[in-house]
Amino acid sequence: MAALLADTRAVVWYLLGDPRLSVRAEAALEAAAAAGDPLQVASISVVEVVYLVEKGKLPPLAWQRLVEATSGPVPALVVVPLDLAVAEAVRRIPRDIVSDPADRIIAATALHLGIPLITRDQRIQSTGLATIW
Repeated sequence: MAALLADTRAVVWYLLGDPRLSVRAEAALEAAAAAGDPLQVASISVVEVVYLVEKGKLPPLAWQRLVEATSGPVPALVVVPLDLAVAEAVRRIPRDIVSDPADRIIAATALHLGIPLITRDQRIQSTGLATIW
């Protein structure tokens, strides 16, 4: 199984064992983990988790699990930085289809890395980007 990038919802639902994560997405994530491939997460998703916990939209446990998953000698999650290459890839995500800046950055991160994105966002799915849901 190749590496995967999960959007904010998908990574949180995976870490919390939330049933809203689709069976197909969960199977892909489990297969990647079994193959020893860490799950990739865009740095903007990490910031979104902080924001959503602060607003009370996610439990503090979401942040705790995210920190735990990115720590240790063999992290289960790897945070992909927002750099110039990702910013350039944002230009390839149609703004008229995906207007939210964070969603465009997440999609662009997957595009830049050349890996599928785990997302239920139908706008992102409609761009032709390789997605799993």
